[in-house]
Amino acid sequence: METLLIPHEVVSRIVDSATPIRARREYLNLTQEEVAVRMGVSQPAFAQQESVAKPRKATREKIAKAFGITSSQLEL
Repeated sequence: METLLIPHEVVSRIVDSATPIRARREYLNLTQEEVAVRMGVSQPAFAQQESVAKPRKATREKIAKAFGITSSQLEL
């Protein structure tokens, strides 16, 4: 079983009601626009994906790739 470390700052943001994707994006100091460009989608499209508490697996995988992490690191 893979052990995944999630930075304290990310967990704190999630406790304060941010979605895991938003918390990780803010931890990485990325804007929604920067992530959207990396994913090849519009900023509004990414903003919608970021607001979903439990996005589909395929969506999580695309976002994780844009963040440079594994998709399982976006799960809590």
